[in-house]
Amino acid sequence: MTAQGLDLSVVVKDGVGLLEIDRPPNNYFDEHLIGLIVDAARELDGDPRCRALVLASRGKHFCAGANFNPGGAFAGDRVAVSSRLYRRAAQIFEVETPIIAAVQGSAVGGGLGLACAADFRVADPSTRFVANFARLGFHQGFGLSVTLPDIVGRQAAADMLLTGRRVDGTEAHRLGLADRLTEPGRQRDVAFAWAASIAAAAPLAVRSIRATLRSDLAGRVREALDHELSEQERLWATADAAEGIAANLERRDPVFRGE
Repeated sequence: MTAQGLDLSVVVKDGVGLLEIDRPPNNYFDEHLIGLIVDAARELDGDPRCRALVLASRGKHFCAGANFNPGGAFAGDRVAVSSRLYRRAAQIFEVETPIIAAVQGSAVGGGLGLACAADFRVADPSTRFVANFARLGFHQGFGLSVTLPDIVGRQAAADMLLTGRRVDGTEAHRLGLADRLTEPGRQRDVAFAWAASIAAAAPLAVRSIRATLRSDLAGRVREALDHELSEQERLWATADAAEGIAANLERRDPVFRGE
């Protein structure tokens, strides 16, 4: 099975489905892209030929998150745009097929959230995982309030979220954020081999085990998304958020005043 579409390509071969984001080099997301991922994954949930998924991206970065540049999807009514986006993002956590994210370059902000929606992440030493929300002046989103502490623990998640610092692939592997650390540039190969090993297992058992392990994750993420958006709405109205976003676009250090 092969399908080509604007922004996302879908290929199924030997029991593994590839969902490839095609917005290089930064692969910024928006409601449309997240919707494409959700719809493709849901369709493959019902395809007996697909037993595992690899989520990957073309270009330099896995996903640089939201595009706050003028003309970007988040440059207008951020609350309305994010509300629609989060409704779609929540559906990723309801996908029944195991997902492995092959993460190259950077996974930043909501891009990190997308990577953390997968069951597993594969990185190399040069990969960067960045929860940069505090450096932008607002609250984290994309369910990271739930997923990041679940993956790396509360203390490591607090460190990443409160500082907004970059975590390279080697540290991410030590923290458990990257489940496999590969040689440079081999993320996709390793992700496919891993997905193939899942696809070789009994499919009904795999889905049953996964559902037990993920338990109430989808519900917890939905609750978190509501809270995250309410905090984002409040903080987007502050001078600090305006400064943080401007500094990010201008590639300079922000100067926050607590206003």
